[in-house]
Amino acid sequence: QVQVVESGGGLVQAGGSLRLSCAASGSIFNRMGWYRQAPGKERELVAVITAGGSTSYGDSVKGRFTISRENGKNMVYLQMNSLKPEDTAVYYCNAVVMYSYREVWGQGTLVTVSS
Repeated sequence: QVQVVESGGGLVQAGGSLRLSCAASGSIFNRMGWYRQAPGKERELVAVITAGGSTSYGDSVKGRFTISRENGKNMVYLQMNSLKPEDTAVYYCNAVVMYSYREVWGQGTLVTVSS
């Protein structure tokens, strides 16, 4: 069974940091990454990373968030620094299965940044 499971969300004050983790299993994966959805807004890209290590970030998080990956463990991490109240959202892990390009989503983890 192919699945991804997120962890690491929580409540943090503005200016603080959090680290999200995502464990993918059941296959090998090409692109892995994070998306987020705030109340009343559409889901948006946070950061993605390919199996080769190439990264891409949403404009609103550039310079503050860092995505990393452990290929051998199918793990992806999101280090979030200098958090702002507008970063409050449910963060979803996304993994693209190698060769089939099937996308798998986690159930999400809530990040709340208080002002």
